[in-house]
Amino acid sequence: MIKIRLARLGAKKKPIYRVVVADSHDARKNGRPVATLGMYDPAKGADCLTVDAEAALSWLGKGAQPTDTIRSLFKKAGIMAQFEASKK
Repeated sequence: MIKIRLARLGAKKKPIYRVVVADSHDARKNGRPVATLGMYDPAKGADCLTVDAEAALSWLGKGAQPTDTIRSLFKKAGIMAQFEASKK
């Protein structure tokens, strides 16, 4: 199953996350994501998510499942609303 999830980067106690598309069966074994969609920096505040919306909508259309955290971030960014509108 293909999932859109966060991959942790950054120093100790100063996390920065990449928004990546990864195969859930091989994600822990080889660590290589299928694609990188953007970055998430929780320390910056309101404008902490930078995502390529076109690529995210494309992967959602192909059946990629977002994790709960990614789903909430995409809702705040309006990506999930665009995806729901494109399905209709």
